[in-house]
Amino acid sequence: MCRHLAYLGAPVSLGRVLSDPEHSLVRQSWEPRRQRSGTVNADGFGVGWYAEGDPVPARYRRAGPIWGDLTFSDLARVVRSGAVVAAVRDATRPGADGEAAAAPFAEGHWLFSHNGSLRDWPDAAAPVAACLPPQELLSLAARTDSALIWALVLHRLRADPDLGAALAGTVRELAEAAPGSRLNLLLTDGRAIAATAWGDSLWYLADAAAQRTVVASEPYDDDARWCEVPDGTLLTATRTRVDLVSLKEPPTGPSPARHARHARHAHHSLDAPHAHHAPQQGDEGK
Repeated sequence: MCRHLAYLGAPVSLGRVLSDPEHSLVRQSWEPRRQRSGTVNADGFGVGWYAEGDPVPARYRRAGPIWGDLTFSDLARVVRSGAVVAAVRDATRPGADGEAAAAPFAEGHWLFSHNGSLRDWPDAAAPVAACLPPQELLSLAARTDSALIWALVLHRLRADPDLGAALAGTVRELAEAAPGSRLNLLLTDGRAIAATAWGDSLWYLADAAAQRTVVASEPYDDDARWCEVPDGTLLTATRTRVDLVSLKEPPTGPSPARHARHARHAHHSLDAPHAHHAPQQGDEGK
């Protein structure tokens, strides 16, 4: 169910990240290599990027497949950015809200994407949705599980802008309400990335020389530096640091992302390119 990617690094063309690599996100729209559910991501796509000096990202989204959009080809060739989020979509339910349902979702300086689906949608999510203020429910971007998840994440961000805490709290809440859901979430404010691996693949590439971090559903090339994120894990990253912490351990403080910096958790610093991610957990979310 979808493929997505976030990039932080030196400004590059969108195409350098999204379409030029051998196994790029564009190619993953019709030939993903590691997708665990679904086969073709042709139900829409979107890309969000930050321009220098402007904290509010721009977006380009469409309801059709990315490979058939010639305007995107032109944008990818000429638009440059040092912070990008993009996604190709395989809809949980056909025809649900078109372009409005395509990630990345946006609010202020945040961009968000969801890869997966809520089990027993919408029934299982109803108790969680009822906790949102009515005006936030009425402002949902689309009538989809991803749009509701974004509303839940955004509600937490408005109270505490910690990216990792917003994702961790939302995933735990939804996993309890709808066991068996696939909750790979991706969030950025243009300066940092937070992501969860919960039921589908997630990888990261930390490039020491370029001070570049890429977080993606799957590698877009065969670079040996790609690391797989264990299922049930929260990832937080900047251009120079990647931290991982288990979401299956009870939270013991204000933010799992902050605890990831402690020595008992994995830490991949770009100053130490041979460091690896946290050990594989014994169980997996589905």
